[in-house]
Amino acid sequence: MSSLLATVLDASPHLVPLAQPSGVPDVGGGEAPPGAEGLLTVLKWVAWSVTALCVAGIFGVAARMAVDHSRGGGREHARGLGMVLGACLLVGSASGIVGALV
Repeated sequence: MSSLLATVLDASPHLVPLAQPSGVPDVGGGEAPPGAEGLLTVLKWVAWSVTALCVAGIFGVAARMAVDHSRGGGREHARGLGMVLGACLLVGSASGIVGALV
């Protein structure tokens, strides 16, 4: 066994080195294709609409809390508010999430 190891060590300077990984390729920032302005306008409209829906959702939960205050249904309202706030958090961080993945 030691003679085999000695033979390999003696021949190692003559072996072709394996290619080492060069890291993550730099793809740059990219460039928008022609006509992308229209798509960006639609995305801005969608972002504005979803933000308005989040605000309306908070108002809706507040209205249900005011109406059902005498019935003592606090858990349903807390769950609804949690869902709306989760949606608000997701909407607010959408561009950051996509930026981290790209």
